[in-house]
Amino acid sequence: MLPLFPLQIVVYPGETVPLHIFEKRYQQLIADCEEENISFGIPAYIDEKLDYGTEVKLQKIAERHPGGESDVVCIGTRIFRIKSFDQQLPGKLYAGGEVEFLNDNESSAQDLQEELLKNIAVLYVELTIDNPPVFDIPFVSYQVAHKIGMALHQEYHLLTLRSELERLKYLIGHLKVTIPVVREMNRTKEIIKMNGHFKNFDPLDFEDFKL
Repeated sequence: MLPLFPLQIVVYPGETVPLHIFEKRYQQLIADCEEENISFGIPAYIDEKLDYGTEVKLQKIAERHPGGESDVVCIGTRIFRIKSFDQQLPGKLYAGGEVEFLNDNESSAQDLQEELLKNIAVLYVELTIDNPPVFDIPFVSYQVAHKIGMALHQEYHLLTLRSELERLKYLIGHLKVTIPVVREMNRTKEIIKMNGHFKNFDPLDFEDFKL
């Protein structure tokens, strides 16, 4: 049985996750992680359901607060799917469940990575982001997933894909939809800025105009 800490977030393998722990049940969970060197799962709570999630390991206690609260740093390891869920594990305050750890097809393609990075660069230019993050090839899709403006349900869908090629194509598809939307928003902002200003229009030539 894997201890579970359901949250409305998506965690990816290799991702560093800072958490503020204030509930008694999760204070107990973090204490058990420290004392017994156990891991726990963060299943994404989406549409009032728990299905997919990511196992995480406690890396460090960043700060301890009066009353038992703490700030901790964890790191994502493996993706799982929940087979059964218990609100409270025997003798514990926190939840847990039986999970199936999922295998992954990690084969990738450099041309897809290059296409994804080009689209990310275009997005950052359109958003006029100063000092954007830099990604070097090779990389994995999870490294960029939180940095391209996906909604929670899109991040969750990425978590369910079991092939790196599928994930790269999904991210590229997201950007191909998002970039034109951002461009249109920028165009709209420029039109709004022009409203109320004096405008110069080229003279129209009506000589060849016929009704």
